[in-house]
Amino acid sequence: MTDTPADLVIHGGIIVAADTMFPASIALRDGRIAAVGEAQAMPAARESFDAAGLHILPGAIDVHVHFRDPGYTHKEDFESGTAAAAFGGVTTVFDMPNTIPTVADAAALRGKHAIAAAKAHVDYGLYAVLGEDTIDKVPELVEAGIIGFKLYMGNTFGRIATPSTGAMLEAFEVVAPTGKRVSLHAETNSVMERRQAKLVAAGRTDALAHLASRPAVVAVEAVARAAILAEWTGARIHILHISSAAELAPLRDAKARGVDITGETGPHYLMLGAEDYARWGGIIRVNPPVREAANQGPLWDALLDGTIDMIATDHAPHAPEEKTHADIWSVDCGFPGVETQMPLMLTEVANGRYSLSDYVRWSAVAPAKVWGLYPRKGVIQPGADADLAFVDMARAWTLRDAELHSRSRISPWDGRAVQGMPVHTMVRGRFVVKDRALQPGTRGHGRPVHDIQQMPAPAPRNTDQTIAAATATVVPGAAA
Repeated sequence: MTDTPADLVIHGGIIVAADTMFPASIALRDGRIAAVGEAQAMPAARESFDAAGLHILPGAIDVHVHFRDPGYTHKEDFESGTAAAAFGGVTTVFDMPNTIPTVADAAALRGKHAIAAAKAHVDYGLYAVLGEDTIDKVPELVEAGIIGFKLYMGNTFGRIATPSTGAMLEAFEVVAPTGKRVSLHAETNSVMERRQAKLVAAGRTDALAHLASRPAVVAVEAVARAAILAEWTGARIHILHISSAAELAPLRDAKARGVDITGETGPHYLMLGAEDYARWGGIIRVNPPVREAANQGPLWDALLDGTIDMIATDHAPHAPEEKTHADIWSVDCGFPGVETQMPLMLTEVANGRYSLSDYVRWSAVAPAKVWGLYPRKGVIQPGADADLAFVDMARAWTLRDAELHSRSRISPWDGRAVQGMPVHTMVRGRFVVKDRALQPGTRGHGRPVHDIQQMPAPAPRNTDQTIAAATATVVPGAAA
């Protein structure tokens, strides 16, 4: 061990890994973990920190947030969104591209990087949109620095155009050789648009009409179709916001066939059901919709057996006046979640549904591995970034919209009792939140993670049958 003193040694906490928990001390140097072990084995340090009574988790990695910056900053921006993340024990976020401008070319991406670099309290990755008009932008977007691509198979906030299946196949052909993962809003747009039009014509404006417009079959068809195209091309894909038990069959089938496919679900699909529309009305409107409570058990089971890989929030903030219209079709879809995810999930640990190690696997280890950030992120071991969430599992408290650090203080979690509080959050060795207070000078501390991303070697398939290969072929005797 080097004689250079550590910057900080943390004593007294219980470290949580994906398969075990154990008491240990942690030494930090230059923003990374230098040592983990018994207190007497730690190097000399400039400072120490007492974590007695706390569980220390790898900071959560939320691979699905909408921070609305630029273009919709009255709803959220990178400063407020990443502050909310830090209060929720989240140390890395992946932000979606449906902003103004849409992240569809290198210039828009560079502009968003500049915004995030100036404002972010936690580390971040940026998505670029993959659609009909951006296929030829794939090389410049990869070069300019993205964590992955987002493809909208169905409409949602921002109304980004849904590509045809032909364009989707070509997009997968182009992305597959880059090794980047494509995250999918997997709902079939034509079915939803047709059903919504008929519901509107029938005079349905109630909150449950939104659920009726997007039955689970729209997701089942989209997941199956995306898996077929990914299998053909060798593209890596990720299914966002899995909301129904019915989606699990095509997801399991694709994994069994060897498709590089992963998936996420969120607390609102695990803990809310159709009966909650009566209480919350438009506040609960989100895409895909919160579904019947019968879906909850299978989704929990799918997390436990690995069919669903991870937890993410789809943090989608809006102003209160945008969530409270009587006509459900005029209500913006989504609500904040990056700050409430950890306490909601820890409550289920306290209730005995699963273990803290299970939670660490879903919230940190799996996201880091799927996006090529492991072992720099997602784990507490020497060499990893010191991204830590210090959790008091004995702390019972109540979620209050008025106390959220997001600009959007309206959610279906208001008044919900929870157990387990992230009391301190550290990003690369620096406390961003300490004793439930945002620390001074942490605005701009966040860094992009695409430059540490190490995806496995790409494995494109059927490359001789891509549209690029076909159009480059010279047929003997063909007209010039």
